[in-house]
Amino acid sequence: MPVFSSSALRSSVVARLRAAGCVFAEDEARILLSSAATPAELAAMVRARAEGQPLEHVVGWAEFAGLRIAVDPGVFVPRRRSEFLAATATALTAPGAVVVDLCCGSGALGAAVAHGAAHPVRLYAADVDPAAVRCARRNLGPAGARAYEGDLFDALPAAELRGHVDVLLANVPYVPTGDIELLPPEARLYEARPALDGGADGLDVLRRVAAAAPQWLAPGGALLFETSERQLPGALVVAREAGLVAEAVHEEELDATVVVARKP
Repeated sequence: MPVFSSSALRSSVVARLRAAGCVFAEDEARILLSSAATPAELAAMVRARAEGQPLEHVVGWAEFAGLRIAVDPGVFVPRRRSEFLAATATALTAPGAVVVDLCCGSGALGAAVAHGAAHPVRLYAADVDPAAVRCARRNLGPAGARAYEGDLFDALPAAELRGHVDVLLANVPYVPTGDIELLPPEARLYEARPALDGGADGLDVLRRVAAAAPQWLAPGGALLFETSERQLPGALVVAREAGLVAEAVHEEELDATVVVARKP
């Protein structure tokens, strides 16, 4: 019997994770057992997870919208609720649509849109974090996308994209600075702070994106971003003050709120 199929080993891993406070210990044990190549690697993975490292960083990938997304240490882990943002964007894509995944992190959103769209799209991505861009290039390569490193729109090829973007995904950080310390340790200690911190009210990066978005969107193009219900009224004001026609959609099961802001 292969060592990783041993029920005793599985029980041991579950017990170690449960003792460390992992709520989904059985599911996590299954992932760790299927990801490790050797007993030594399994032991190291279990130890890292028990010490509080995010499971996705430990195994090197996250499941998102049915895809396996590479996630390196320090890179923002895609949240399941963001699958609604990806699905909402996918529904807006037409054949040959120009899609930009801004603040792309691992590139999970762009990969999900490219995979889910009924027609081929032209996909671009950008992030300020070099580690995130390296991940995004691996995840978006199969879609023929290009990932750029830099600060928001400054990273993108302006001559190619300015005024031509049909779908602008911007999963901007929106945690208020004062709330960072309230986040679970997996996020607070192991993800890059710029991927989380949205400024005093959580809307600082959104303000910058919304202000520039009309210059980059094609007529009728849409900026889509995720926000919290508490921040929704302010987020809608930000988008509308930038000259966009904004509305919010909510998905109950994922508890996800997305704003769709169109250029007239």
